[in-house]
Amino acid sequence: MTTVALASDTGTGVGSLLRGWRDRRRVSQLELALRADSSARHISFIETGRSRPSQEMILRLADHLDIPVRERNSLLLAAGYAPRYRETAFDDPSMGALREGLEQLLHGFEPYPALIVDGLYNVVAANRGIAMLLDGLPRQVLEPAPNAMRITLHPEGLAPRIRNLRQWRGHLLARLESQLALARSEALRALYEEVAAYPVDGAADDEPAAPYPSFALPMRIEHDGQVLSFVSSISTFNTPTDVTVAELAIETLLPADPTTVAYLRAR
Repeated sequence: MTTVALASDTGTGVGSLLRGWRDRRRVSQLELALRADSSARHISFIETGRSRPSQEMILRLADHLDIPVRERNSLLLAAGYAPRYRETAFDDPSMGALREGLEQLLHGFEPYPALIVDGLYNVVAANRGIAMLLDGLPRQVLEPAPNAMRITLHPEGLAPRIRNLRQWRGHLLARLESQLALARSEALRALYEEVAAYPVDGAADDEPAAPYPSFALPMRIEHDGQVLSFVSSISTFNTPTDVTVAELAIETLLPADPTTVAYLRAR
């Protein structure tokens, strides 16, 4: 018979991980206990390693703390349980129906640009609106695997075409920083450090310091001599049971002015 020792408060046990998520969400032990139909004493015992939570309790707490699916698997492993959520490659045959549905969705957004990225911002699908914006970029920026952050901020990518680059760069880096605060991903941190190091000296920025609220900041990008303005809208899946699906994000660039609408429809 195999026994699993209770993890002490070392920072890697399930209790420490749950406490870290509770702190990030700014939820007290009592509040979490009330949400999860438990007691503050039991939550305290779990966090200090004095009690080993059941799989059901871990998933219940994760649900109330809105913990990402990948991290829920990490919590289960830290407690000595098997992962609950599978991670299926996007190109796996079992994903065929999903891929077809997403392709139809992207097509439905045309002529507006739309794309689908994974948890590391690798582009897994895009429509013709995105292809229009990427027209003329060097192959080294798009290969071997196109990454939305690299394409946007690389000095040989879209960066020279973005008229409010400093603002848009700050917006994207802030998004990455928010994700890093919630996910222990070395790959995501490496991506952040890479794109944050791209040079911006001499970058044109024809926008005032803060003309828009952060949630409605447009990207102003030049295409064939015309400055287009887009607001980004991001959608994710609600209750996925697969890590890959959970981390997919559909990003749509919606026109922010009538000029952009007319330009896209004309093309």
